[in-house]
Amino acid sequence: MINKLVSKIKETGAPIVVGLDPMLSYIPEQILAKAFTEYGETLEGAAEAIWQFNKEIVDHTCDLIPAVKPQIAMYEQFGVAGLHAFEKTVKYCKEKDLVVIGDVKRGDIGSTSAAYATAHLGKVTVGANRISAFDEDFATVNPYLGSDGIKPFIKVCQEENKGIFVLVKTSNPSSGEFQDRLIDGRPLYEHVGEKVAEWGAEHMGDSYSYVGAVVGATYPEMGKILRKVMPKAYILVPGYGAQGGKGADLVHFFNEDGLGAIVNSSRGIIAAWQQEKYEKFGAERFGEASRAAVLDMKADIGQALQSR
Repeated sequence: MINKLVSKIKETGAPIVVGLDPMLSYIPEQILAKAFTEYGETLEGAAEAIWQFNKEIVDHTCDLIPAVKPQIAMYEQFGVAGLHAFEKTVKYCKEKDLVVIGDVKRGDIGSTSAAYATAHLGKVTVGANRISAFDEDFATVNPYLGSDGIKPFIKVCQEENKGIFVLVKTSNPSSGEFQDRLIDGRPLYEHVGEKVAEWGAEHMGDSYSYVGAVVGATYPEMGKILRKVMPKAYILVPGYGAQGGKGADLVHFFNEDGLGAIVNSSRGIIAAWQQEKYEKFGAERFGEASRAAVLDMKADIGQALQSR
């Protein structure tokens, strides 16, 4: 699957992943009203609204981008109905030939880790049948439990030609409380990066590993170090836009060939219609606002890479 991701990035010229992280506050009134009329102000109504919202955004951006990244917590808050919306979103995006990164941040050991991997990347055995559940192409994973938590995912990835992105240096302000702690004179995130490179050596695509890393755009100097530590790992870069990251901050995450990283933007794209810059589109044309935001992001990153 890493080969497809790289191919789609080359094809679109956009190392961008749209974070499908819907909140009800991002959804225009006409979408909410229609869903609530049909299902009431219920979990089912909320789930229908986020599904219709996602669909509109995907329809307006799918030709511009290689991938999407739905954050499962935004769906889980609406219970089983929300998970149905997550499932429909994943399926619809795959029908549009988008690579789907399930932002699930799972981490456990043994059979529990294997079950998480099966749920999101593999197939579960039911009688004589092997059935996919959510069926994303990649999943984000938490390495805090060490190799015991990661290797069950790698096993499923090898079986299903899927991939993972391991949390290495995250974009949130308090990430340094643990990730920057010095161990043998070096920060913890460097040690995790070395493990990512080690795990990835077991599962290579044509040029890059199926074991990628999550490194926040808000820490560009650390990204520069980690790019060298993990030369064959694709880096998923959150923190662009709403969290403060910009194109100029991202150049060190990429290799000299302009590949090696894919940058996430969530509310900067899906809630673009609420920004002053895109207010001309209004709530009725929120999908067009998202498209415009993708084009602006593509231009920003492209200019930064050309200028380095």
